[in-house]
Amino acid sequence: MIGIELNEENFEYDIYSLVKAFYPEEEITRVTEGEGWEGFLVKVNYQLGLVMVEVTSDSKARLTETIEIKGMDRKEVKSTLKRALYSILSGLTKKTLPWGTLTGIRPTKIPFSMLLEGKTEEEIASYMQETYLAGKEKTALSIEIAKREQEILRNIDYKEGYSLYIGIPFCPTRCLYCSFTSYPLKVWEKRVDSYVDALCKEIGFVADRLKGRKLNTLYIGGGTPTTLTAGQMERLLFVIRDNFDFSFNQEFTVEAGRPDSITEEKLLALKKYGVSRISINPQTMKQETLDLIGRKHTVGQAKEAFYLARKCGFDNINMDLISGLPEENHKDMEHTMQEIAALKPDSVTVHALAIKRASRLNELWEEYKGSMGVLQEETAQMMEQYAREMGLLPYYLYRQKNMAGNLENVGYAAPGKAGIYNILIMEEKQTIVACGAGSISKRVYPDGRIERCENVKDVTSFIERIDEMIERKRKLLED
Repeated sequence: MIGIELNEENFEYDIYSLVKAFYPEEEITRVTEGEGWEGFLVKVNYQLGLVMVEVTSDSKARLTETIEIKGMDRKEVKSTLKRALYSILSGLTKKTLPWGTLTGIRPTKIPFSMLLEGKTEEEIASYMQETYLAGKEKTALSIEIAKREQEILRNIDYKEGYSLYIGIPFCPTRCLYCSFTSYPLKVWEKRVDSYVDALCKEIGFVADRLKGRKLNTLYIGGGTPTTLTAGQMERLLFVIRDNFDFSFNQEFTVEAGRPDSITEEKLLALKKYGVSRISINPQTMKQETLDLIGRKHTVGQAKEAFYLARKCGFDNINMDLISGLPEENHKDMEHTMQEIAALKPDSVTVHALAIKRASRLNELWEEYKGSMGVLQEETAQMMEQYAREMGLLPYYLYRQKNMAGNLENVGYAAPGKAGIYNILIMEEKQTIVACGAGSISKRVYPDGRIERCENVKDVTSFIERIDEMIERKRKLLED
């Protein structure tokens, strides 16, 4: 166990995340000054314009760096502090991190903003490597993606436009790694119609409140939206089409998700109401892993669902994959990429496994930690190479806490097939109104300020308190 001792409440998240990146297997806890902690200790002390970073390892080796912060703004202090801590931990572990000191979830925001300022790629690369110690490969990837994001978003109306998210929180089963707000369909089956009733009421309010604004993208996610019956799905889609003006819509995505929840009747309903992009998510093409993580579909069903979607006329299909799953190694993940390449999807999103606090994987960590393979950078590079050979280029990227290999999630897409909503949710440049249990709306103001509005997570509470959820949105969206 590693202790972190701070004499001021500054940058705790960043310090914790950086230590965790170097020691992913260790439990980290906050230590009170003077507690007399025995063992590995990271100590950060702020005093009189100085910050002292002190690390005492298990071997009792003590490494310190003192940095002068007088005259620095908060951003500079954070960067300098993290570089000092990185230097010590890198020396102790004899390893470097692909993203250096970057611990935030949106590393592409840095090159995205700098490109808008007119900075050259060379200037951006130099800044990221010197300020954050980011590796050359990750720096180049983030710049490439930022440039592609700006091209994809060139026709988005940030002033009058908005995007809409609609959440369906039900799933066939709860996966081992999942921490999302989702409810097993078998338990909640009798309440789905009531949920759709409440959801449609909320959607109707949003449509009326934003009448005259331009709907740019629409995303139905979850959970697993295709746990709805074909009739329930058609009812929801009818309400959406009946209430919103699609004249300015650039993308309508439905995350079909679980292959075993997909039927021809549901796909035809999606097609009938103009859904332009769907996601079919096998996660892996190794059957033993699917069984282990609680996915109730087979590899064969994933392929069948993909071909069925093609038959129904979908020409923009994404497939989600997860690298670093229990009992999977480089060879297993290469097999998955070979199987995916044979299907020729229009986009592939590769997620590095993140150990979420609320997931069963975290709760049962002692049981699974021995079977967790170490995800190496070479595996990420292999998966990227397969994607590029398929004609799919990286277009969005984000990171999460406790990611395998301290890596990232990357979306790859063929030209014209990128998920626009995915970029918008990451870059936070446009207002996104979210409907459904557990969803979070974000209003982006012209000055860049963001205000949020959350819906309750519990399905029963959402149904019973739908008028309150609507009132929350009314306050968020009022002029």
